[in-house]
Parts: sequence; C-alpha cells; structure tokens
Amino acid sequence: AAKASGQAARVFRDFLWSTKGSWSCRRRVVAKAEWTMAAPNPRFVVTSLEPECWAAQPLYEELYCARGDMENRIKECQLDLYADRTSAHTMRANQLRLWFASLAYVLICALRRLGLTGSRLADATCGTIRLKLLKIGAQVRVSVRRIKVAMASACPYAEEFALAHARICAAAR
Repeated sequence: AAKASGQAARVFRDFLWSTKGSWSCRRRVVAKAEWTMAAPNPRFVVTSLEPECWAAQPLYEELYCARGDMENRIKECQLDLYADRTSAHTMRANQLRLWFASLAYVLICALRRLGLTGSRLADATCGTIRLKLLKIGAQVRVSVRRIKVAMASACPYAEEFALAHARICAAAR
C-alpha cells in the first residue's frame, strides 16, 4: 500500500528474462513496482545497458523517463500545435508548416517558462495555453504609437495574460 505520508511506495529491481522463442538470448529487465494512493502501477523496461553502468532506479527515472518525457513533448507539438499537418502538395510547403509549428512550440514553452511561472498555467500543456490564453476574443485598437488590447471583464485568465505580458516586457528590456 502507499506510504502513510501519501507518497507512492516504489521498489526497483532488475533481472534477466527470456522468452520461449522471440528473443535469441536472455535480456535485462528493469521493473518498477509502485503502489499509488489509487492503485498499483507496475512498469517494465527491457534494456541492453549493463547494471554496472546503470543501476535499476537511475536507469528508469533518469534515462527512460526523460526519453518518455521527450516523446510527450513531440506529441504535444504534433497534436496541440498541428505539426502533423503536412498535406500540402510540395515538400517545401510541408517543411514550412513544420517550421512554423516548431517555432510556435518554442515560443509557447518560453511563454510558460518566462511569463507563466507561479500562475495557474505554469504547468499547462501547449494546447491549454493556446486555448485559454492566446485564443481569446478581444478588441484590438491600433494607433500610430501603441496597440491596445481590450479583453472582456469576464475573461477567466485575464490575470495570467497581464502577468505574462508584464514579465515578457520586463525581460525584453
């Protein structure tokens, strides 16, 4: 069961395993046995990395979890910022679409890191930031000297918008 502190109980082990016919030799398997407050959460990783170089827990937490996190970032860019839309007739047009999606991802990550730290959107995905902070209705007035953005008084993320704007303007100076 989970610890009395509310933390998940975790145990890491590695062992050698072989299959009846699909593997030519025995392989190292790193197992994480975890029990959260809700339910068991077992995980297994098959690796060719030697135990002398990577102990079970650092191999799982530092190497494989980081790889999974990177795969999540790629998926976030594809799904939230439409980086998978490469249906144009020319390779150059598709490449340009990917560049735009990649640039949008970098800009939203910078917005999250610089402007949204400590806010409700500090850990939000790119899609959430896009929908709740950037894809809003506002009145924009452009004059010779300034651009004024008037948001509705009922805008639920007006504080985060103002905070991010102030922080980014301060960082640009």
